[in-house]
Amino acid sequence: MEYVQERITTLHHLQETTPAAPTDRAAVVVPMTEREYAGLAAEGVLSELEAVAPKRVVVPLRAPAEKVGPFRDWLAGFDLPLEVLWCNGPTLADLLADNGLNGSAGKGRDVWLALGQVLDADYVVCHDADTKTYDRSYVSRLLFPLEHDHQFSKGYYARVENGQLYGRLFRLFYAPLIRALADATPDAEILGYLDAFRYALAGEFAATGDLIADMRVQRSWGLEVGTLGEAFAHAGIDGSAQVDLGAYEHDHRAVGGPTGLSEMSAAVGEALCRVVDEHGVDIDYGTLPDRYRAAAESLRRQYAVDAAYNDLAYDRDDEREQIDTYADALREPGEDTRLPAWNNAPISPKAVADAAAADLAAATGGSTTE
Repeated sequence: MEYVQERITTLHHLQETTPAAPTDRAAVVVPMTEREYAGLAAEGVLSELEAVAPKRVVVPLRAPAEKVGPFRDWLAGFDLPLEVLWCNGPTLADLLADNGLNGSAGKGRDVWLALGQVLDADYVVCHDADTKTYDRSYVSRLLFPLEHDHQFSKGYYARVENGQLYGRLFRLFYAPLIRALADATPDAEILGYLDAFRYALAGEFAATGDLIADMRVQRSWGLEVGTLGEAFAHAGIDGSAQVDLGAYEHDHRAVGGPTGLSEMSAAVGEALCRVVDEHGVDIDYGTLPDRYRAAAESLRRQYAVDAAYNDLAYDRDDEREQIDTYADALREPGEDTRLPAWNNAPISPKAVADAAAADLAAATGGSTTE
């Protein structure tokens, strides 16, 4: 049984117990899109949350206008203090545009909008809705470090499903990219911090309300990496923790396509490079793709042995092709489009709530029933 500590506090699932945690003082943010509507995974997540009894649940929803009403009605069937924040209505879009915040939409922007609604909570938990193995203990596990002198915690887990290794974007892109950067700048504290997270791209995290108010947020797939950068800046190594969430399964994405892993890798890579650059790491972008490939191939060989040891299927050629695809996505970050910390935002959370409520009422014929 493994119980090794990392540079950050690492809490292990050593016994079948759920730690006591202040769920009644926590708000839970669960971003959703139209693909989660009435899905088995999302239904399981919400059903488990019913047993947790958090203070609030906010669902930032990105969906077409014609889907919003049925989606809201479906969510209202759960015994939860649940609020729907429709994130892509026209009134809200105009509000953001008028304040220079409209830009590209994505998961990160949706989460940012929802975080503004829960600033009064002592603690905030954020997690995805497509987790097939979601368990009610996740909320307590993520909250536990916050009651024990930490300001930020993140979940981790092994991604083994259907007789093979998953977690491809983390183990074939993020981890070797960190290793390549650390080889060139071994004393950079930010790289040691980012490397300490066992599943840095996990969507599950918790933070104090004060930290949430100070966080800038990436607009899209760079959300998780950007969150780690903000946690390092405001909580630091001593204020950060990670917790073992055990078995974990969720939907998988193809490598190619408009929402595939290749597109995600570009956003993750840009967010990661921006974070480490802000903390003093000088990146040689000319040599970075080759250095990344070398680190990724070394890790790929290790994963191949691990898979064989566990009698798991392993496609070497496919993993090599993924490495090449991810290397092609590496580039110097472009314009910084991060959303501001709510402590410094040019709009108020109430203005967002009012605009989203007006959009929801218009899309559902004036009905505001939750």
